[in-house]
Amino acid sequence: MDKKDVPQDNSATYQGQKKLIYAVDESGHYQGVTSTGWEVESFATQMAVDELQQQSDEALIKAQNGEVSSLAYHMLRLRFDLVSLAQTTGFFQWQIKRHLTPKVFAKLSDKKLAIYGDVMKMTIAELKSLPNHNDSTN
Repeated sequence: MDKKDVPQDNSATYQGQKKLIYAVDESGHYQGVTSTGWEVESFATQMAVDELQQQSDEALIKAQNGEVSSLAYHMLRLRFDLVSLAQTTGFFQWQIKRHLTPKVFAKLSDKKLAIYGDVMKMTIAELKSLPNHNDSTN
């Protein structure tokens, strides 16, 4: 991409920040150029954020209905998946899958809950609780 073609669409997803992009200058050398974003990237980012929010909302409803543990909701709300949560907690993925079931989660030791809490920056009480439906957008 030529330096003069770097998009400057003032993307809302950048929240006033700029992104460094490498583009070709007049002499054919790569040079860093800041961009305020572009429409296509903003649209794709917003779609991904909306999808994650929908998954989080669905997990909250399932947790409120007792189909999954509150850990399932908090995991998705904080943008973790099984792989990233396993990597950060040190638990195996199969262990986390078990912890997503309400019966198993209810019997977890405070030591194991503290590991989740440390990673998610939550207290054990917060980890065990669920927001009211109106609070789930936070």
